Amino acid sequence: MSSLVRPVLMLCCTVLLAACGSELVIDTRYQASSQDSRAQYIILHYTSSGFERSLHTLTQRDVSSHYLISDYDPVIYRLVDENQRAWHAGESSWQGRTWLNSSSIGIELVNPGYTDEAACRRWHPWDQRQIDALIRLLRDIEQRHGIAPERVLGHSDIAPQRKVDPGPRFPWAQLVAAGVATGADPQRTRVMRQWLAGRTPAVSWFQQSLHDWGYEVPLHGELDEVTRNVIAAFQMRYRPARFNGIPDSETAAILAALVPDQASHLLNQRDPEWYQAPEHALAPRLPPCTVDRD
Repeated sequence: MSSLVRPVLMLCCTVLLAACGSELVIDTRYQASSQDSRAQYIILHYTSSGFERSLHTLTQRDVSSHYLISDYDPVIYRLVDENQRAWHAGESSWQGRTWLNSSSIGIELVNPGYTDEAACRRWHPWDQRQIDALIRLLRDIEQRHGIAPERVLGHSDIAPQRKVDPGPRFPWAQLVAAGVATGADPQRTRVMRQWLAGRTPAVSWFQQSLHDWGYEVPLHGELDEVTRNVIAAFQMRYRPARFNGIPDSETAAILAALVPDQASHLLNQRDPEWYQAPEHALAPRLPPCTVDRD
């Protein structure tokens, strides 16, 4: 029997050694210099509901975000690992990139958004402690992923045809002052405001400038509802005092400050084309309430 057992044992050892030799071995001694983070953008949202419902939606439904910031005494919750894709952006576009779930980090902030009343839309305020927590989180994410402040966007920036969050009362100016988001240069804006002197460039100029800044917008020169939605999204962020989606001189000054090439194009034209209100009536939109009851 021993003469039979020995060959069998040798065969088993040979098989085991062969199996060990087939294990995947990856050599990580060398690293390419041409690489960066999967995350290229940070997208800000409001939840449109209270904390409990928001948490349930973002953890139990077919929508998610990397972070959720609660209201009042804010807590920052990580719901999805940053290396994973969260389902927060949906159909979206910025600077020619589409479906930004794959290239962004999503942050949801608990806030009801707005309440429609009979004659106006009441936008809800933001808790300062919540914004302070957001700024700390943005600094951390931007530093770790090398994300520039101009790549911090609102959901309405990347999906202006269907989203309005984080809304006109969101304090973008605080984020700009903290260095975690971008805004128009005040000096450039003043120069363009003075040069425009109340005049408003043509719709085609707005469309091309908004496109160059990053928005998905048609380039046909007509003030249709799609274009109005994009202009309104821009106004909500950069000029929230009035965001009716209609071109005006102040919006043009801010946009020109953000897109210098289009400012130069406008300044160098011998006979610029100016905006003329369309002959047909624009579809009415529910205005913001004059006095918001906070």
